[in-house]
Amino acid sequence: MEFNVKNLQKIPYTVSLSSHGLVKDCQLCLQIPFPYLSEFTCNPLIGALCQKSAVKSPATDLPEMPPCDFKPVEYKDLSKERMMEIRRQNCHPMTMKVTYYKKPVFIHQGHMQWLWDVDGKRYLDLFAGVATVSVGHCHPKVTAAAEKQLRRLWHTTNIYVYPTLHEYCEKLASFFPDPLKVVYLTNSGSEANDLAMLMARLHTGNYDIITFRGSYHGGSPQTMGLTSNAAYKYPVANGLGCTNTMCPDVFRGPWGGSHCRDSPVQTIRECGCAQGHCMANEHYIGQLKETLVTSVPSRIAAFFGEPIQGVGGAVQYPKNYLKEAYRLVRERGGICIADEVQTGFGRTGSHYWGFQGHDVIPDMVTMAKGIANGFPMGAVVTTPEIAASFGKGVHFNTFGGNPVACAIASSVLDTIKEDGAQQISHDVGTYLLTELAKFRDKYEIIGDVRGKGLQIGVEMVKDKVSCSAGLTGGDTRLTRHFVPKTLIKTRKQGENSVGTDSSDNNGENK
Repeated sequence: MEFNVKNLQKIPYTVSLSSHGLVKDCQLCLQIPFPYLSEFTCNPLIGALCQKSAVKSPATDLPEMPPCDFKPVEYKDLSKERMMEIRRQNCHPMTMKVTYYKKPVFIHQGHMQWLWDVDGKRYLDLFAGVATVSVGHCHPKVTAAAEKQLRRLWHTTNIYVYPTLHEYCEKLASFFPDPLKVVYLTNSGSEANDLAMLMARLHTGNYDIITFRGSYHGGSPQTMGLTSNAAYKYPVANGLGCTNTMCPDVFRGPWGGSHCRDSPVQTIRECGCAQGHCMANEHYIGQLKETLVTSVPSRIAAFFGEPIQGVGGAVQYPKNYLKEAYRLVRERGGICIADEVQTGFGRTGSHYWGFQGHDVIPDMVTMAKGIANGFPMGAVVTTPEIAASFGKGVHFNTFGGNPVACAIASSVLDTIKEDGAQQISHDVGTYLLTELAKFRDKYEIIGDVRGKGLQIGVEMVKDKVSCSAGLTGGDTRLTRHFVPKTLIKTRKQGENSVGTDSSDNNGENK
């Protein structure tokens, strides 16, 4: 299969971009039109959450979107004005703070890679519910599984024995290497990471946990401590016992070269390392060692790390960093936890789980987002030994392992496999990375292209010499978390438009 831009038109993905003035530049550079795409959001790594879109009018020379046979239900409910009135008066103020757009998008219905607003305009979804709709909106197979379970049993708890819970736990565990075979189900990624913190401390008898600067692991009072990102911090006591160490970012950090990353695309930094030797890795490991001897006790509880940083900007580490970091952490009594909320379920292409690309086996894995295609769910997978330590008290989760959630999540696992989504992530991601790298080489504003599979980052800069943040001074890391499933349909139908503009119900461009 030869991959070209024509193959990419039907892949929903997320885009985080703090400098909305760059949208037009991105449109030209990537050859993927974004004129109506209101799903652009600010990456709050450094700056404020809300910078308004600078896209004022659609371009006139864009290709039309492919036709769509699906017809959404005509919208007849609340007016836009009434919804915004309720949003301001009855929804928590945070919902207004994260409404980034001058003209909010009023979503009515979704089908696979498409969304429709209340006016009947069709959108190619490049946001995917914050990298959560893993196999497409209302995927027929997943929807059928949900409907079947809803007719049978909506809710009971894991106090009782019911088939969907056990079928799913066995199926999910089969995707992990030994000894990661024990599953605890939750309702979100924050909840899963919160639980992982507790289990690590109970098992080791230690308290301190290390994470990377720039990391995001959740927003609960406990996981807020793991998260090293000022935009998600509140001026209250949080995350006692959490310490951040330097993120081994080979582009933005003090060390890095042209052979560091496990990616089809390397940085433009020069590298004087001998073959098979990475000086940048040694320096970053040195920073971790310094953290271990100066900032935490001699015995620690855990080390948390995303295989590829997500919110932090699709940051990749030197190839052997996690392997050496895991060894150091275990020498100090800690366990190693892989946060797979964004990297899991085949997104990186080469492997089903991001940690496998680092040739390590963690002691615990957390996941959420794409686990159930948007249905609220999370999970912690660990070893029998660590799981046994959790029995020192009683922990109960009313909705964790809900029958409907388990039925949906089980169908998602089947769908990813049946549709070959992991291979698509590898093939299309590799193509897209190499093509984006050509734009990096051509345009001064693109400082770095990085990633693996369909987790891709593009970092905008003022210039390649200073590599300082581009244009507005805020964070300019554009991260993409593609949903690969919908490319299957593209291959079968042979459609060749890359349009992302909106259309009416008849598929006519507006």
